[in-house]
Amino acid sequence: MAVVREEGQWRCSPLSSAALTDLSAAETELKALRSSGAVFGLLDIDDEFFIVLRPAPSGTRMLVSDATAAIDYDIAADVLEALNVEIPDIDPDELDDVEPWEEGDLGVLADLGLPEPVLSVILAETDLYPDEQLGMIAQRLGFANELSGVLDKLPR
Repeated sequence: MAVVREEGQWRCSPLSSAALTDLSAAETELKALRSSGAVFGLLDIDDEFFIVLRPAPSGTRMLVSDATAAIDYDIAADVLEALNVEIPDIDPDELDDVEPWEEGDLGVLADLGLPEPVLSVILAETDLYPDEQLGMIAQRLGFANELSGVLDKLPR
């Protein structure tokens, strides 16, 4: 989902399915939105983890909710590579026994009203699905209605 805030108004729009598997595709789509306000992407990958992307002239700021996802998902591995973080050395058969952890910029949405400590609390709720965590982010920032309105129109 692409999220834009212009002149105090939130707008959400779906990204292409390619954005869920290709980090550069997601970045390209977000940059193409060209807004004078904030632009960021919320990517819910297979209900396993999520990525927050925020393109900026100085480089894209990003956060992955579960670094262990890089073992099974190329897009998570691409995020870790962009962050200069090593892919965790965990046996894929032991993934279910490992507590997930986030990697990236916890302050990615701080200037919009989601401080790092609050995002940390949301990320620590590992018993929630990623869409529920993203819903909490949307609620906290004030675009939950816009997000659910777009999600309700998407084919299942």
